[in-house]
Amino acid sequence: MNQNKHFYLHQLGLVCALGRGQAEVRAALFGPAPSGVAEMEGVLPGRRLHLGAVRSELPDVAGLPERHRSRNNALLLEALAQIRPAVDAAVARYGAERVAVILGTSTSGIGESEAAFKARAAQGEFPAGFDLRQQEIGSPALMLAEYLGLGGPAYVISTACSSSAKAMASAARLLASGACDAVITGGADSLCAFTVAGFDALESVDAGRCNPFSSHRQGINIGEAAALFLMSRDTDAEAAADVVRLAGWGETSDAHHISAPLASGEGALSAMQRALDRAGLQPADIDYLNLHGTATRQNDAMESRAVHQLLGADLPCSSTKPLTGHTLGAAGALEAAIAWLSLKGNPQGRLPPHWWDGCADPELPALKLVQPGQSLGRPLRAVLSNSFAFGGSNAALLLCAGSHEH
Repeated sequence: MNQNKHFYLHQLGLVCALGRGQAEVRAALFGPAPSGVAEMEGVLPGRRLHLGAVRSELPDVAGLPERHRSRNNALLLEALAQIRPAVDAAVARYGAERVAVILGTSTSGIGESEAAFKARAAQGEFPAGFDLRQQEIGSPALMLAEYLGLGGPAYVISTACSSSAKAMASAARLLASGACDAVITGGADSLCAFTVAGFDALESVDAGRCNPFSSHRQGINIGEAAALFLMSRDTDAEAAADVVRLAGWGETSDAHHISAPLASGEGALSAMQRALDRAGLQPADIDYLNLHGTATRQNDAMESRAVHQLLGADLPCSSTKPLTGHTLGAAGALEAAIAWLSLKGNPQGRLPPHWWDGCADPELPALKLVQPGQSLGRPLRAVLSNSFAFGGSNAALLLCAGSHEH
């Protein structure tokens, strides 16, 4: 196995409730007031909910085969367009057979199936252009591979809210094994009634903007997004000081409950520790932590215990889900993208703010939640990002600036 520990995240394409592309998302992320998530109606009958919807126009999928025509794949095409020159250069350099596509999703094209079955109930038949394969979990990776003419490995990981974090770890393992030379990796999920109704049935949806770690927290806001990175082992085209790399990752499983996390936070702590160990870093080396921070009672309680025990009470941390919504299978990649934006082109070390009501839950260990406008006064060097999912699937990604370990 190739022992090169450097897995560089050269390019980033993204679209989410905060905007489209690095500049828009960066401006909204570090903005003076919360944006992104907003009140909407029409997803659940008779309900107005705060959701993290993408409002910009997306690429037309009419040119794709019917089996790949979905909003999920439209989100991916938008993210791809932002990094397409770098992807084409990688294909030219390594060959199409040496470029892989490893993604995470949880919805794929379920929204298209919802619309099609509604039409069938009303009209007696499915609408033209509907193909049940649109909702296949593997569709996003297969679509991108076919669209780009790639011949490397192409697959999707679907482990609920840890999906795309685990996809990025899988991409690094593929590079380390020598199975490919570059990977398009990240994830996408699109809004649909199925997921909103599912979390609502669990009494885990907040109709207002979500309120992570508050004593008044009532649940999540569902969102949608796509985030794609071009990952490789090479840095030839970039200044060594201006690169971001996936320095470490950790994956664990609670094996505790179908939906609830292990209350002690043991599995989450172990995932973070493994990411630190793989990167050869200590807790004191981390500059900022992007919390999973869903604003559900059990997740926030579990995560605060794990973070406090491993990283202490002085590490700046925040949940960005009040801005983006919880993008489910895309959350790991989207929040890795937020880590990437925090590490790159951020000389003052601005930190993603934690938007909440400020009412700390006295039953939770105290965390140092980032205030709006807070910065380190220097560039960030290392950022940890947490993703925790149903079934106790835990993943932590550790991103670092520069081409060498601390």
